[in-house]
Amino acid sequence: MKHQMETEILKAEVLIEAIPYIRRFAGSIVVVKYGGSAMVDENLKKSVIQDIAMLKYIGLKPVVVHGGGKEITSLLDRLGKKSEFLDGLRVTDAETAQVAEMVLSGSIAKALVDELECVGIKAAGISGKDGRTMLCSRKLDEKGRDLGFVGQIDKVDTTLLDTLLANNFVPVVSPVGVDGQGNTYNINADYAASAVAGALSAQKLVFLTDVEGILKDKDDPASILRTLSKRQALSYIADGTIKGGMIPKVQCCIDGLEKGVESVHVLDGRVSHAILLEIFTTKGIGTMVTDKESV
Repeated sequence: MKHQMETEILKAEVLIEAIPYIRRFAGSIVVVKYGGSAMVDENLKKSVIQDIAMLKYIGLKPVVVHGGGKEITSLLDRLGKKSEFLDGLRVTDAETAQVAEMVLSGSIAKALVDELECVGIKAAGISGKDGRTMLCSRKLDEKGRDLGFVGQIDKVDTTLLDTLLANNFVPVVSPVGVDGQGNTYNINADYAASAVAGALSAQKLVFLTDVEGILKDKDDPASILRTLSKRQALSYIADGTIKGGMIPKVQCCIDGLEKGVESVHVLDGRVSHAILLEIFTTKGIGTMVTDKESV
């Protein structure tokens, strides 16, 4: 009986700890880039959906931008079409772009909307093509190589997103864009999330990843950087501290800050309720990147 009471008191203390953060962020837009293991493991998927629902119920305005690279590759394999990558970016011909749209907009987004609706949250799935939300042009890689129908976002029109948010919906955004001629483009989901967050003047941009956060030593989880300024991030990229696959992620963080996002969070999506633990607890669990020198 005593142990049960102590457990209940602990639950109450957790809620009390969250009060200042709930007050501070009420009404704020939070863009969540959903990807990695959190999209595959059923328990983690449930955790993310619950976190997004909680954000909505306590007065924040979540927007979900999802990935789906593994799912696209899986369908291409079943169709007998080989996936080709250049420095981590998928080379996308017209057929691959069509498959990507099928997977992202036709499968993943619909499933996320259903899962949110099941916990009482009004949600609507859109892609960057809807309402010309993400207007794109063809992206070349750093070596000037043509990647096909891989989109570079030139403009985000928030009209449709604003309408959904104003009517109490959680937008679920597929990273599929369009150009002025109506061509479909596959967009890197991290870049899409950063662009959407900036266009919406989001207070927070959250990346769910398969690492603990931004690490000074990629092989040492204890080297996690709890806070990081934009200046420090640029310095760590320049001196090689941040390297490899983390560079584009950190560049998306910087891009979000430059577009007006107040703080960007890189979290371990393999941890249950990572979003709530980061936003509503004093310690947090990942890395927070801001424009401020002391955070």
